[in-house]
Amino acid sequence: MPTTYFSFIFAAKMADVDAANPDSNEPDYKRLHAYSLVRNTDMDDEMLSEAVDTAVTACDKFAENLEAAAQMLKQAMDTKFGPSWHAVIGEGFGFEITYEVKNLLYMFHNGAYSICLWKCA
Repeated sequence: MPTTYFSFIFAAKMADVDAANPDSNEPDYKRLHAYSLVRNTDMDDEMLSEAVDTAVTACDKFAENLEAAAQMLKQAMDTKFGPSWHAVIGEGFGFEITYEVKNLLYMFHNGAYSICLWKCA
């Protein structure tokens, strides 16, 4: 069966500082999202659950080193679901990717990080 690919374009832009309360130095998104929020996915439930759990664990373990968190997430997914996974973790980025169908996750974690995980051979 041939592999199907789709292109996905998305820009992640988080709020800067609360305009209603200029004395507050805490960004809006940190007050709004104190949990993980799946923004877009086409994964099946088992894969989604594993990916979200691994992403949350990686971000919590490597809170100061997002590159190490992305590497941990990629390696865990490569081990569990086969090679060619890609992971990006950061703030305020845009992307355009081509990915295999049923292998995309775009989520926010604790309002601070955007996580994009996809498989592409």
